[in-house]
Amino acid sequence: MFREHFRDKVIIITGASSGIGLASARLFSSCGAKLVLAARRLDVLEKEATAMGGDILCVKADVSVEDDCRTLVQKAVERYGRIDILVNNAGLSMRALFRDLDLKVIRTLMEVNFWGTVYCTKYALPYLLESRGSVVGVISIAGFAGLPGRTGYSSSKYAIRGFLDTLRIEHLYDGLHVMVFAPGFTASNVRNAALTADGSAQGSTPRDEGSMMTAEECARHLARGLQRRRRQVILTPVGKMTVFMHRLFPRLTDRLEFGYMAKEPNSPFKKKRKNE
Repeated sequence: MFREHFRDKVIIITGASSGIGLASARLFSSCGAKLVLAARRLDVLEKEATAMGGDILCVKADVSVEDDCRTLVQKAVERYGRIDILVNNAGLSMRALFRDLDLKVIRTLMEVNFWGTVYCTKYALPYLLESRGSVVGVISIAGFAGLPGRTGYSSSKYAIRGFLDTLRIEHLYDGLHVMVFAPGFTASNVRNAALTADGSAQGSTPRDEGSMMTAEECARHLARGLQRRRRQVILTPVGKMTVFMHRLFPRLTDRLEFGYMAKEPNSPFKKKRKNE
């Protein structure tokens, strides 16, 4: 179903060395797309690209650095002459109470998650308008309902959603497709790399990754949303219910979210809940 739609499309994917980004790269590569894969670990990218085969350009890029994002787009255009799809997937998470948090953690998350999306979109936009292409922001359910213990993560994902929703309206009649893509909990290394209160990496996940949606399944939903030019894709029954409940019953949803997240092993606010 996807093969003909994505054949020869030029697709930039940030955060492409693992998780949803890597799974999407593999899927689009199998469809015959021309890929520009970006991540900080060039050696990992090149190894994965060799395994995939096809027409792939690997670019070392830290999306929190504006010049890296500009260079990424320039290299894509130099190689292929156009850009059809930009998937802003690079992201970082965190796990700590705001009262305990070093503010550099929130700054880091905003630079990677929000500003990375803004930078890449800014420099790719002229080419996407020319091709009447697509720009995607991979956010989270945390971009619709505040996730306790993840203030910086939720803030950055809300910001991405606001940015992309506004961009869509600005280009409503220009043929630009803008999609907000919100997975629920997806099996990936994002929780291992999540920052703690002092900015150090968490190192391990507090959740059962085996029970989550796979990155490969998530990539198929992403491709389907792009093919259908959807404005918004929300995944998993829990994710869809959370967004629905948050809109209609915000107070109840706050309590349900608190209880759900407090069940995590070593939850930063479990003790407080027990004392209430």
